Amino acid sequence: MTTTVPRILIVGGGYAGFYTAWKLEKLLGRGEAEVTLVDPLPYMTYQPFLPEVAAGEIEPRHVVVGLRRHLKRTTVIAGKVTGIEHASKTATITPIEGDETFTQSYDQIVVTAGAVSRTFPIPGIADNAIGLKTIEEAVAIRDRLTSNFDKASVLPAGPERDRLLTVVVVGGGFAGIEVFAELRAYASSLLKFYPTLAFEDTHFHLIEAMGRIMPEVSQKTSEWVLADLAKKGAFVHLDTQVKGAVDGVIELSTGEQLPTDLIIWTAGVMANPTVVRGSDLPVEERGRIRTRPDLRVGTEDEIVEGAWAAGDVSAVPDLSGGGVGGFCVPNAQHAVRQGKLMAKNIVAVLRGEQPKEYNHKNLGAVAGLGLYNGAFQSGNIALTGLIAWFAHRGYHGLAMPTWERKFRVIGDWIQNFFHGREVVNLEAVQKPRAAFEEFAARPRPAAPAADAPAPAAAPADKKAEPVAAK
Repeated sequence: MTTTVPRILIVGGGYAGFYTAWKLEKLLGRGEAEVTLVDPLPYMTYQPFLPEVAAGEIEPRHVVVGLRRHLKRTTVIAGKVTGIEHASKTATITPIEGDETFTQSYDQIVVTAGAVSRTFPIPGIADNAIGLKTIEEAVAIRDRLTSNFDKASVLPAGPERDRLLTVVVVGGGFAGIEVFAELRAYASSLLKFYPTLAFEDTHFHLIEAMGRIMPEVSQKTSEWVLADLAKKGAFVHLDTQVKGAVDGVIELSTGEQLPTDLIIWTAGVMANPTVVRGSDLPVEERGRIRTRPDLRVGTEDEIVEGAWAAGDVSAVPDLSGGGVGGFCVPNAQHAVRQGKLMAKNIVAVLRGEQPKEYNHKNLGAVAGLGLYNGAFQSGNIALTGLIAWFAHRGYHGLAMPTWERKFRVIGDWIQNFFHGREVVNLEAVQKPRAAFEEFAARPRPAAPAADAPAPAAAPADKKAEPVAAK
């Protein structure tokens, strides 16, 4: 007689997905359930550290957590879930290699596919800008800026040098302000290595459509950040929209034009459309999966049995009353805690118990604004400067999953304290075969075949005669 155990399928290995699988491994007994996680990437990225990666303060590989290394009892599939048919409890998976899709059956599905950069149909943005949602983007930003310093250092003063040394960040939320401030500080630290360049040659512009930056903090704290950026020679354009970014020229709603070689887009996120549009799970007006406070998919009156969601892809009611529009905001703080609770709730349901509701009051917001500078807001408590910078590093250092990763990140900070930032440009790694191809020997082209003499034509009036056998 064969017995089957419940099959749990986790869609996405970001914060919520990784923590759900990690916690399930600790809570489930041997043979109590089978857990499978599907993600095209072999790691979870700790996104709050991406601005520091872009600024050369943390080694890129230290802010990602290997799924296979830390999920010992979870089957990891390298691919994308491109379809969910919950009516039949099957998911369509497209592997990262090849076009052949296959289906995966499940008993419980956990949708934690996260979010992607939300853009608008502005001419040139899709072709010229870069986001800040992945470790690859953070590395590319650092390499591009450092490479531009190399190029600009051998050019005379003029429009082309100005273009190379101009950075434009679109979006004044936490991600935009952090990468903007970190890159401003990084550029300033680079100048000592480039004697032909001066501080006045570097130009930093942040574009924000609203009348203020960082809505997560108080107006007073926001104004302090603006004043601090202004002191460092960075320009913030409020109540301004991007109208175009064609041929590397940012066109603003004010009529101003900014030639640049580096455009960073941080103006919002949206739920992963590949997963949301390819499923039959209920979706709310903003494109997120409708989710109950206990993290089961559904509404207050109806539960979609066997379906769960958390993180940026879901619309989870914020029972603390602090969420925008009544829902939890898309940030790491909620995703991590939701993932942990969801694992507990799934195990509770499998064991015939009742799941608990997610109720977490936001602890506050903390931002790093370059070395030894930051901003922190929790309720009416606001900190700025060095003490806020310590709060930033303390919080995220502890929040980084696994002790192995914590030690690596803290080790980077200690190294940088004594030796300074890492300023090596590895942009060439994006074309790793270029040097090999340049000097690789190739077979010489074959010589054209010599023209063979044409056979003599037989006389037209003479017929060929058969040869008699002797």
